[in-house]
Amino acid sequence: MRQYQMKETKEVNKIICNKCGKEIPVINGRAEEGVFSVDYTWGYFSEKDGEKHSFDLCETCYDELLRSFMVPAEIEG
Repeated sequence: MRQYQMKETKEVNKIICNKCGKEIPVINGRAEEGVFSVDYTWGYFSEKDGEKHSFDLCETCYDELLRSFMVPAEIEG
């Protein structure tokens, strides 16, 4: 006797930079360029308590973001 389990899978088919709108190529569920992805849930000491914010930035927009920092990000390697 065979028993089966239903599986639902999700695969990324498109990534769009939230800042500039550029489409990042995706092949077989994998981005073909560098993408900075954020999934952040705000905590108690925020006016956004419990909100989850998610976005993607292409490498160019990420570099622009870093250049805007008053205190540089720590970068290793």
